[in-house]
Amino acid sequence: MTVIFSKKCEYGLQAVLYMTAKEAGCVCPSEEISKKLKIPKEFVSKILQSLTESGIVDSKKGKSGGFMLAKDPSKIRLIDIVAAIDGLDLFNSCVLGFPSCSPDKPCPVHDKWGELRSKAYEMLASETVDKFKEKTIKKIGKM
Repeated sequence: MTVIFSKKCEYGLQAVLYMTAKEAGCVCPSEEISKKLKIPKEFVSKILQSLTESGIVDSKKGKSGGFMLAKDPSKIRLIDIVAAIDGLDLFNSCVLGFPSCSPDKPCPVHDKWGELRSKAYEMLASETVDKFKEKTIKKIGKM
């Protein structure tokens, strides 16, 4: 469990990294992604459909159908995946949920969270999924 991303977003990030680790242009059936990442198949399909709508993933129907990256992995930033699934509100809202939290009326952790939030956003915005291919292969195992 993460502190800032929904489970759906975590799975979306994992699925895109998984497809990045495959050969370019490889079509990955949702069953394969589900099995390899231990994510319910129906959930994988829904997540990947939302990533298809955002232009990160493409889908192919039919017997040999599945999902593949819609663009070069060097053009897909981690923040693009987060934005497509969770949106970017978490980088603008109070971590404690106070509706009137602002620099003028900060919550108890406003300043500390602001630093972490900025660093997290910068990292997600600067990193592209191609940079994680080898680490993903090591983490998931042989493809």
